[in-house]
Amino acid sequence: MNFLPKISAFEGPMDLLLHLIDKNKIDIYDIPIADITDQYMEYLEGAEEVDPDFLSEFLVMAATLLDIKARMLIPAPEDEEEEAEDPRAELVQKLLEYKLFKYMSIELKDREINASKVLYKDPSIPEDVAGYVAPVDYDELLSDITLAKLEAIFKDVMARNAAAINEEASRYGRIKRDEVSLPERIDSVREHMKKNKKTGFRALIEKQVTRDNIIVTFLAVLELMKTGEIYAEQSDDESDIELVWRVDNE
Repeated sequence: MNFLPKISAFEGPMDLLLHLIDKNKIDIYDIPIADITDQYMEYLEGAEEVDPDFLSEFLVMAATLLDIKARMLIPAPEDEEEEAEDPRAELVQKLLEYKLFKYMSIELKDREINASKVLYKDPSIPEDVAGYVAPVDYDELLSDITLAKLEAIFKDVMARNAAAINEEASRYGRIKRDEVSLPERIDSVREHMKKNKKTGFRALIEKQVTRDNIIVTFLAVLELMKTGEIYAEQSDDESDIELVWRVDNE
């Protein structure tokens, strides 16, 4: 005698039908409705002490199975041109939808269990990082200088440099200068500022010959402003930006 799980072990009639399909290794698209109906009714006959409201869902499905079984026993008329719709089609569609949602719920349950095993640490900042104070107040350092002004000077210098190309000399080829690295240019500008204490930003840039030297010098000035060794000031919007050496750094 085969052991039959209690009907209360199933979540509903769809769950019981999927159990029978899996147990008998049946193709869900080709359900032998007579065999499944007989096995389904066998489960209902063995139901004991089940809530009537819960059992009513199984009884509705039993009536549906019996209806499908009866319709499949009726032979289709031979004169019909189109193939008659399979009485099982609607039931198969519902079973597929239920199976999809059931497996999705299992996956979500597994993710919930795995998520409970994950620990999170509240964000924290080390004391030495939280207590860091910048050596230079950048807002004060650049209070009178805007990127637009620096860009305007840079473009003006680049335009003058392009206009100053000697067309006659260019016929004889170009002599490439050794590239100057940023650290070397920083040292050069630093020594210049130590010696002169104060110089015009435009004058410093215009001394450069090539485009690369102009860019490296421009970056060197920004780096020295960042470290606080020099600062920039400008009396008005029309005047040149003056670079001033911070004497206290010496």
